[in-house]
Amino acid sequence: MNLGFGEIMLIVFVALLLFGPKKLPELGKAAGKTLREFKNATKGLMDDDDVKSDKQAK
Repeated sequence: MNLGFGEIMLIVFVALLLFGPKKLPELGKAAGKTLREFKNATKGLMDDDDVKSDKQAK
């Protein structure tokens, strides 16, 4: 699913209409924080799997 420049601009325009200019920065900040937490959680799971693999190899 490749999004071109036109599609991205349409999505931004619709979001601006729906949420308004004051709400968009708050939504972006919340989305970024959520993605950061998800990334950290999955990294923690991957690290746990690596530790289990190392213990089983010994």
